[in-house]
Amino acid sequence: MDQFKQIEAFTNAALRGSLAEAARLSQVTPAVIGRRIDALEQRLGVKLLLRSTRKLSLTQEGQAFLEDCQRVLADLGNAEASVSLGSIRARGHLKVSAPAGFGRRHVAPLVADYLTAHPEVRVSLDLTDRMVDMMNEGVDCAVRIGEMIDSNLISTRLAEMRRVIVAAPSYLVEHGVPSAPTELSQHNCLVLGQQRGWSLLVGSNVQVIKVTGTLECNDGAVLHEWALAGKGLAWRSLWEVGDDIATGRLQTVLDDFASPPVGVYAVFPDRRHLPLRVRLFIDLLKDCYGRQDYWLKQVDTT
Repeated sequence: MDQFKQIEAFTNAALRGSLAEAARLSQVTPAVIGRRIDALEQRLGVKLLLRSTRKLSLTQEGQAFLEDCQRVLADLGNAEASVSLGSIRARGHLKVSAPAGFGRRHVAPLVADYLTAHPEVRVSLDLTDRMVDMMNEGVDCAVRIGEMIDSNLISTRLAEMRRVIVAAPSYLVEHGVPSAPTELSQHNCLVLGQQRGWSLLVGSNVQVIKVTGTLECNDGAVLHEWALAGKGLAWRSLWEVGDDIATGRLQTVLDDFASPPVGVYAVFPDRRHLPLRVRLFIDLLKDCYGRQDYWLKQVDTT
């Protein structure tokens, strides 16, 4: 038990950057957390944390050990959850963050389904394109697209997301279908803000192909509408245009040159203390996003 408390104290202090925050989580004093970390370092014979009056920082050995500790605590938390799911009901407040456009289409509808299944939970959904500070803003779970760079957060991969070049059939009939990235210069490309290139796979390498056009907007939803109206080619994520592709309102081009997909992740601060309400919400996202037909739903247009 002492060894477990030492590991928990070290992990919480490293992730929170503060002995006081680690103490608050364990409901002890900062001095107790400090003694537990001292005992852990003495037992291992290595310095894990560098402590000053202002901040904590991990040593190289501490960083490596932290990753192992997170896995151990995560496994323990999952083991506890596996025997408690039948007797404990999800309840309390769940705060979720997601990118605005993606969240409107693919998170908000699932929140409604989640509340139907778990009526004792209250959900706050924050839709924003800025990178939220999960720790300071009290966010339980954030949905993010792209590679994860914050080592203080834990993530689980929900799905893979591709970007595709699309156009309305009317545009392609009038202007032709490009057969290679070099032909994009002959087309009206709908540009997002100051973006001047689309990432495509040329040979075995991803290259940024310069594109130009007569229409530019800093709102991707507007580019989507322009593409539907036959104004040009647009480089959009499948989560946004999947339904239009399925119904024929948009067609994809240059599919053989599409760049590799990026991940869609659920991100959270600390798996060891992940409440049941958060874990069940992440499971719902993973189940829905993991279905092969989810991103290309066949919409009934009759």
